[in-house]
Amino acid sequence: MTAVIYTRSAILYLGIGPNECSFTTEDLEVHGEAFFLESPDRPLVWRELELPEPGPGEVVVEVAACGLCHTDLSFASGSVAPRHALPLVLGHEVTGWVAAAGEGAELLLWQPVLVPAVLPCGDCSFCRSGRSNICPNQKMPGNDIHGGFATHLLVPGRFVVPLDEAPDGLSIEDIAVVSDAVSTAFQAVRRSGLRPGDAAFVVGAGGVGAFVVQIARALGARVVACDVQSDRLDLVARHGAEVTVVTASREERELRRELQGIARDWDVPSVCWRIFETSGTPEGQSLSFALLAPAATMVQVGFTPAKVTVRLSNLMAFDATVHGSWGCPPEVYSEVLDLIYREDVLLSPFVEHAPMEELNRLLDDMAQHRLSRRMILRPGRP
Repeated sequence: MTAVIYTRSAILYLGIGPNECSFTTEDLEVHGEAFFLESPDRPLVWRELELPEPGPGEVVVEVAACGLCHTDLSFASGSVAPRHALPLVLGHEVTGWVAAAGEGAELLLWQPVLVPAVLPCGDCSFCRSGRSNICPNQKMPGNDIHGGFATHLLVPGRFVVPLDEAPDGLSIEDIAVVSDAVSTAFQAVRRSGLRPGDAAFVVGAGGVGAFVVQIARALGARVVACDVQSDRLDLVARHGAEVTVVTASREERELRRELQGIARDWDVPSVCWRIFETSGTPEGQSLSFALLAPAATMVQVGFTPAKVTVRLSNLMAFDATVHGSWGCPPEVYSEVLDLIYREDVLLSPFVEHAPMEELNRLLDDMAQHRLSRRMILRPGRP
């Protein structure tokens, strides 16, 4: 027998309570719809999505919202190949409601949840050593498994994050960007070892960088934000950046002198400098590396397929440190949400909403640098 899966909107409309729904996972089939990447550099195609019944520990999430990330653009354009064979549903910044649960995950049924962008196995040597964000067995929606540009997705339930304690007035749609943009920013700051009073240089003030600015400031750092676009800097100047610097059409040497001079004017020694490369551009990566000084720390967060030439001997000469940072361990999400729930980090000034039917247009807008905010898409039929 195949039972109807009640969406949250139907439950609210019909007045059906969770305990009044009689289906079980054994007789469940989910027929949703999704945007599929069928071939690189071609428009994504909206069509039917069939999901199997959730197995032990798995959940089906009815998507409330899915954020649009540059990683999605990289996969869609073909500049980076996803690990899952095409066709694939992209999207990895997902919030929604658990519409069905397999054995062992029943307590999540009907809960509002956030789906982390990196879902680790939880059992390997990487996970046991506290590096679950780089688990080799990870399941990343929109990369390893079908993602959130859909009405539903099927994910392991072990690490989804309940949102039942979110304060009134905080939109579950806005929270979608926590899956990646905000949590990745938090993990980068955490990886840097930032402490109150440190100087944080954020190179690239859009997207993840805007949240690095807010988080670093919330944790007590003095923040300098750099970007080629003045409108991005105007926004972060109102939300954590003490000083902003427009980098467009300026020589790297001149910028290095100015930026390092700001920290010295603050009387912050270079052992307390934390440099975050979030632009994902060769110029931003080169500038970030150039800012290194004795005992300073740099964290590489942005991605570009382009190669960058740097002098690695600077690391030796300065006894400096460079970290890579990928995603965020699921167990840390509670700390990220605490900052948001206390309004130390704001979401709404940095996001915009659109119906999911506009996905292909928005991917083009992103490719042409026409987007000024993180886009959050709501499912709906094109």
